[in-house]
Amino acid sequence: SPGNYRIKLTWKASPDPSVSRYMIYWNNAQDSLALQAPDRSVTNVSVIISNLVEYNYSFTIYSFDKAGNKSVPVQINNVKVYGDSYKTSLTNRFLVTSAPYQLDDNGITLQFERPDTINIGTEIRYTYKDGTVRQAKLGPDANSIRLADYKVGTKVYFRSSYVPVQSAIDTFYTAGFDSLSNIMVPVDKSLFKPLKLTNDVGTYSSETSLSKLWNGNKAPTGYPDIFHSDDNTPLPHHFTFDMGKQVANLAQFEIIGRDCCNNPTKFEIWGIADLTGAQTQSPADSPGWTAESNGRGWKLLKTVERSDDGSAPFKVAFPDGLPTVRYIRIRVISVASGDAYYSNISEVSFWNK
Repeated sequence: SPGNYRIKLTWKASPDPSVSRYMIYWNNAQDSLALQAPDRSVTNVSVIISNLVEYNYSFTIYSFDKAGNKSVPVQINNVKVYGDSYKTSLTNRFLVTSAPYQLDDNGITLQFERPDTINIGTEIRYTYKDGTVRQAKLGPDANSIRLADYKVGTKVYFRSSYVPVQSAIDTFYTAGFDSLSNIMVPVDKSLFKPLKLTNDVGTYSSETSLSKLWNGNKAPTGYPDIFHSDDNTPLPHHFTFDMGKQVANLAQFEIIGRDCCNNPTKFEIWGIADLTGAQTQSPADSPGWTAESNGRGWKLLKTVERSDDGSAPFKVAFPDGLPTVRYIRIRVISVASGDAYYSNISEVSFWNK
């Protein structure tokens, strides 16, 4: 049985009661080890030979009686010893590239690819919600693991272990932990508040206010569980809301349209950290609006276009390097229905990392 720079040899004990010891030779008999014969009740003899190198060995075993007579040799050939060279070939188990994790309200689920057959486990270290570091173990037969009460936004570390063969006496670990970082964290929508700045579009009724944009919808909804603009401000028009705190490293945005009509198919997402001097005076459909917005400190975070009817959840990534922002302005340029005034939305969501 191979190990880490060592080997465990096992053979049948000699039935001869006169046998008092065994001698084991390797490296063309340049190295040897003496072993006292065990009690007669023992049927198998085992010994661990350490301080070997990473190599394929052959061992010769003799039994001796007290007079020094030796037996016919027992050969154990082609015994592989493992070490650092083998360890450097090992990799931590791979996460599913397309969807490595899924956050929920109370934890995170990691998704791993199927492991190599010699993998025996993956140790996972993560930060618990109270700030303590905890450990979990993912077995080779499982491809996912849920870490309950994971502290959102913290790194998750993982390290895999292997055995070269099932009979190995040592477990081999990869060189170090890999980490899952830049985990997308949902921006807390409980802090969001509607604003009504100069030239912001109004709402169709009190039932279709901006607050409907963050009430937790997961799929397209119908009237009145939507944001529905009024018919007094033609497209392009914009609306503005407060995220409740400054948010750094915005990474993703998702919009869910109405279950029928007037869903934005082209729009811009703007952001700014402070509203001091930020209120634009130009209507959103005027040629000078973009230049004025830039001049007042607004940053265009993303221009979004979609080719469908605008209803289904639609997620986009923000470019890296965006400034920290608190206030969001969405400028709707066109809607799927072609209407000149109305825009309808069921939900918007943001993630940062």
